Amino acid sequence: MENSKLQVIRKASFKATPWKNGGGITHEAIRVPASGDPFRWRVSVADIDASGPFSEFAEYNRKMVLLRGAGIELRFADGTHKSLRKVGELVEFDGALAAHCELLNGPCVDLNLMVSKSDGVAVRVERFIESLVVSASRNETTLVFAIDRRFKLEITAGKTVTLEPWDLAVLSHCNGRLGRLESAHSSPSTSVFVATLKLVGGEQQTRLGV
Repeated sequence: MENSKLQVIRKASFKATPWKNGGGITHEAIRVPASGDPFRWRVSVADIDASGPFSEFAEYNRKMVLLRGAGIELRFADGTHKSLRKVGELVEFDGALAAHCELLNGPCVDLNLMVSKSDGVAVRVERFIESLVVSASRNETTLVFAIDRRFKLEITAGKTVTLEPWDLAVLSHCNGRLGRLESAHSSPSTSVFVATLKLVGGEQQTRLGV
């Protein structure tokens, strides 16, 4: 753990950019590499103010989590549907598949992780009341995103950071146990998005916000 690298990207530092198709605004937290296209992976928070089509990202696998609002339904070109109806719900889909977003009852905000199809990623939303242990191997990068409540992230003895809702922590060069998340609330549960990236050919430079 002594050689692990921690980046904390605060919500206030996210960079607002228009959607590729002009249909909304995305607040970009981080992309790798830090500028230009194509990117390897990207984390952003999107404002969805109206129903409409999503931009095409054919080279990427997409992960979405509802952060605010009554929910959305995604209707795909192959006839399948996926929905997000509660804060913290997660869906995954192929960015090459044309998708129409239908708002269920007003504007929503969602978390987006896009990862190149050449790389691997495993994602999940965890809910915990007191604490949660997160692990990662030496060749992985782990993302920890605070969904709804403040919590503390301890990665070494005595090294602790506080994540506010919608703050992102990026940890790399870990070996085994990554750290412990400790909630500041006894009830209700705290929700956190965790992604484990297995990048072919290693990591590239990232943008750091503090």
